[in-house]
Amino acid sequence: MDIVYSINGIPIRLTRERWFHIIENHDDLAGYYEDVLSTIEEPDIIIPGYGGTLIAIKGMGTKHYLGVIYKEYPFKKDGFVLSAYFTSKIDRRKAIWPVKS
Repeated sequence: MDIVYSINGIPIRLTRERWFHIIENHDDLAGYYEDVLSTIEEPDIIIPGYGGTLIAIKGMGTKHYLGVIYKEYPFKKDGFVLSAYFTSKIDRRKAIWPVKS
């Protein structure tokens, strides 16, 4: 299990079980373990997901993005990764971070 810190300073866990679940369903992510972790720590943008989740997104080349879905529990100072995926589409209008001034 590895732990990284989100932009909110919350420790986010990526367990071995969850990683195997991710690559079992998204085999194109095999070999991107470190990229998944770094996307949480240093995202380009964050958009809201379903059920209170957050999606950290990082560019991985021209029109190619890595999205990492995670959940934060600020009152417990805890969080965990749910899933990750590659996509070619993101809606920057939904970004909740960085905050636009």
